[in-house]
Amino acid sequence: MPTLLHIDSSMHPTEGSASRPVTNAFRKEWETQHPDGTVIYRDLATDPLPHLDAAAFAAGFVSPDERSPEQRAAFALRDTLAAELEQADVVLIGAPMYNFTIPSTLKAWLDHVIIIGRTSLTEAPSAAGTPTVVVASRGGGYGPGTPRESFEFVTNYLGKTLDGALGLDVDFIVPELTMARTNPAMADLIELADASKAKAHEDAVSKAKELAARFTA
Repeated sequence: MPTLLHIDSSMHPTEGSASRPVTNAFRKEWETQHPDGTVIYRDLATDPLPHLDAAAFAAGFVSPDERSPEQRAAFALRDTLAAELEQADVVLIGAPMYNFTIPSTLKAWLDHVIIIGRTSLTEAPSAAGTPTVVVASRGGGYGPGTPRESFEFVTNYLGKTLDGALGLDVDFIVPELTMARTNPAMADLIELADASKAKAHEDAVSKAKELAARFTA
């Protein structure tokens, strides 16, 4: 049965998050299609990963049999996280925009799983081609032609790291203007925000069905 790797990074619980309800919609549909499948779940807000340190970084450039005890211990987490990525048939990531970029907890995950010569910068990255859906929620509007287009460092960055570095097959779902109902200055954008939210949920369910169908016997 197929395996879904589901990663959330919103600091807010579901009721206060813009990304979690959309990733949940995807996962619910996926589990409906594959009730006996495996879901590997990491909530990077409630169970954050340590930052990549020098020992764990250096261990990635040393063959396993030549690592020091400190390097072996430090690399164990990177090996586990990379193995989860390699095991996944589909990857689902919730990536809200904080201060124009991704949450630091998600950056820590990326720092661990980008292993040169294994998952990245090799002729055959170990997770290359894995379908990956990223829910990139944002409080305002940062699309092409908007005043803040140049401030968008979520889809730009994740496109380079997930696709360019890891070789994953990435699709983005972007619920935007999510602050319209709480920011009086954005009151005239509520209708657009609601439409964006509804479309994100529809896209999540549709994408889950599409990807689940690939693994139906």
